[in-house]
Amino acid sequence: MIIDIHGHYTTAPKALETWRNRQIAALGNPTDAPKPSELQISDDELRESIETNQLRLMRERGLDLTVFSPRASFMAHHIGDFNVSSTWAAICNELCYRVSQLFPENFIPAAMLPQSPGVDVATCIPELVKCVKQYGNVAINLNPDPSGGHWTSPPLSDRYWYPIYEKMVEYDIPAMIHVSTSCNACFHTTGAHYLNADTTAFMQCLTSDLFREFPTLRFVIPHGGGAVPYHWGRFRGLAQEMKKPLLEEHLLKNIFFDTCVYHQPGIDLLTNVIPVDNILFASEMIGAVRGIDPQTGHYFDDTKRYVEAAAMNPEQRYQIYEGNARRVYPRLDAALKAQGR
Repeated sequence: MIIDIHGHYTTAPKALETWRNRQIAALGNPTDAPKPSELQISDDELRESIETNQLRLMRERGLDLTVFSPRASFMAHHIGDFNVSSTWAAICNELCYRVSQLFPENFIPAAMLPQSPGVDVATCIPELVKCVKQYGNVAINLNPDPSGGHWTSPPLSDRYWYPIYEKMVEYDIPAMIHVSTSCNACFHTTGAHYLNADTTAFMQCLTSDLFREFPTLRFVIPHGGGAVPYHWGRFRGLAQEMKKPLLEEHLLKNIFFDTCVYHQPGIDLLTNVIPVDNILFASEMIGAVRGIDPQTGHYFDDTKRYVEAAAMNPEQRYQIYEGNARRVYPRLDAALKAQGR
């Protein structure tokens, strides 16, 4: 089985964006805000949006299951207040749940949280609980910068985040550390802000002793870990200067990386530097890079091709494709076993 642990609902029916635009237009005038009940999307519309896009490509590429969460750039936690984010998160999470019910063998949901800059993250707990208990979500997306590129929140090692971590440990779910849209003109959303955040999250963990406090807490850092594999020697050296344990002991029992790296040399570097037990297959499809690479004639985000071509044995590929996902996402493993898989 090939499990893609990084998929977003980027192809949701147009009605979702229309509703969101109305919500944003009503900021400051709550009486003008659309009600959630005004968003009408049928099951047939959901099926079409998936069958002609994600599911079609999954079948073409030989992928079996996607961990499916709301569109990352649409989370936009910097827009409005907590009530705005709470309503928006609930709508987006429900749509991903409905997709998972329509295609139970192909999609399983992960939740966005109703984060809002400067607001106690404990306010996110009810949505998290609902998504795990009612929707069967197997993970959450955690935005370390809900300000949208201005980095006004404390680092991930700060006690500010502990209410989320405590619930993650209780439910035995990982968090993908994933920012949303950048409203800072200095940082392109997908080309800079995402990769900055991946690298920053890793460094925040490196400089702390977070995993001593939460030894079973698990983070997935997407997009191949940003700059982390490329600068592994730098991080090892910094940890040494800070008198931290070796990175294998300090971080790699709790931090994992995905394969959303869109060229062969990048995957080769990732798999040569990072232990295979810390790499999970992903494509972010259909996501930030959708075109065909003129050098290969294949889609940039067809990451299975790179994994197949990397210098690994079958057991290592199994771990990347399936074994590691079952271990890092225990609720995913339980759901698959319940299906007899």
